[in-house]
Amino acid sequence: MTVNRQQQRLVVLDMAGTTVADGGLVERAFERAAGHLGVEPGSADHAAKLQYVRDTMGESKISVFRHLFGTEDLARQANSAFESAYGELVDGGLVEPLPGAREAIEQLRADGRTVVLTTGFARVTQDAILDALGWRDLVELTLCPADAGGRGRPYPDMVLAAFLRTGAVDDVRQLVVAGDTAYDMLSGSRAGAGLVAGVLTGAHGREALLEHGATHVLGSVAELPALLEQS
Repeated sequence: MTVNRQQQRLVVLDMAGTTVADGGLVERAFERAAGHLGVEPGSADHAAKLQYVRDTMGESKISVFRHLFGTEDLARQANSAFESAYGELVDGGLVEPLPGAREAIEQLRADGRTVVLTTGFARVTQDAILDALGWRDLVELTLCPADAGGRGRPYPDMVLAAFLRTGAVDDVRQLVVAGDTAYDMLSGSRAGAGLVAGVLTGAHGREALLEHGATHVLGSVAELPALLEQS
C-alpha cells in the first residue's frame, strides 16, 4: 500500500518547542526542582544534571528525574517540585503560541485532518498550558504520558494511543508526527508514522532531528499544512 499525503489524516503534534513557546521555562523549573532536592546551583553536579535535561528534551519528565536522582521517591519529589514550578511560571503568563501554530492547527482541521497535542509533562501541567493559551477546544484530543500507560517519548506509546483513540486513520503509515526534539522523531518513527517532521523552533537542530528519524525538517509547524497538501 502506497500512502499519499491526502490519506495522512491524523496529525500528532508536540507542544513546548513545536506549537508552544515557553521561553526556557523547562530549565527554570528544573532549577527550582533541583534546589528543592539540595543540588547546589553552580556546582558540577548541577551543570551535569541540567545538561541531561537539555539532552532529553521531549522525554517524560518523571523518567528524566528517575535517571537523575536514582530512587523513585526522590524522582517523585523532584517531579512534583518541577510541575509546581512550571505551573506557576505558566500562570505568570510566560507561555505563548509559536508564530503560526494556532493557524496551522486550524488549517489542518479545516483540511479534514484530526489533530492531537502531546507532551512529556504531567496532565496538570498540560492543562495549565492549554488554559493559558485558550486551547482547550482547539484540538480533538490531548495526551500526556499517563494517558498512554505511563511511558512518554522516545517510546511510541502516545502516538499509538492517538491512533487507537481517535480511529481517524486505518494504517499507522497514515500518521503524521511533528516535534522539535530527537525523542519526538524517535517516537514517530517507532510508531511507524509515514511522515515524521522535525521543526527548528525548539530544542534540537536539523542534524539531530534527521539522525533520529525525521523524514522532513521544517522551519516551523506553520509549514506543515502546505507540506501535507502536496501530492
